[in-house]
Amino acid sequence: MSNPRSNISPSDLTFSWDGCHRCLWLSYNHQLKAPLFMPLVGELADLQERHYKGRKSEDLGAGLPTGQVISHGGWVHSTPISVDGNETPYSIRGKYDLLLKFDDGTYGIIDCKFQAKLNDKSDFYSPQLEAYAFALENPARDEPKQVSVLGLMVWSPKSPRGNPSDGFGLELEWQWYPIKRDPAALQKRFADFIGVISGEMPESKSSCEQCRYINSRREIIGQG
Repeated sequence: MSNPRSNISPSDLTFSWDGCHRCLWLSYNHQLKAPLFMPLVGELADLQERHYKGRKSEDLGAGLPTGQVISHGGWVHSTPISVDGNETPYSIRGKYDLLLKFDDGTYGIIDCKFQAKLNDKSDFYSPQLEAYAFALENPARDEPKQVSVLGLMVWSPKSPRGNPSDGFGLELEWQWYPIKRDPAALQKRFADFIGVISGEMPESKSSCEQCRYINSRREIIGQG
């Protein structure tokens, strides 16, 4: 039974958009999504966010303007998104990792990442962070917040430390990857994304393992 979603998750503007558009369409129009179990990812992300809770911007070692982390794991919800001057039924709703307030009154959004190796994925994650900024600057409630900084704080495991008697630890590498503000690119992504989820069901992506599994399973069961 159809039950369309009206809130767009910022992460869907990256991961889901980069994946199979049929799966994306089914998620937004029928609440149908394959189960995904990644418990360690959530635990590591929470660990990273809590490490920076309340820290001054200089403690992040990223050359940020003077300020402080004022919130982590906070929700944002935007006003309806407009495409080509026309208001749509869709809005942004999601949870950021870190929110900083700078001394000049502007804000920064930082997404915490725990990656196997340090590498720059700022272009890929740009629409997601830009969507958080859009929601802060165009909130459904509360006062707008001007966002001046976006970026990724990436941690990567380097080597283990310790021993069984004293306990173990994990040495980490880190890197800050700034993301240049690009509201125009976000509007283009909005138009393309909403065009897909509000249109007819698209074809499956040829490399989509989920669709391939469903089709193969249907064929086998149908032969039984």
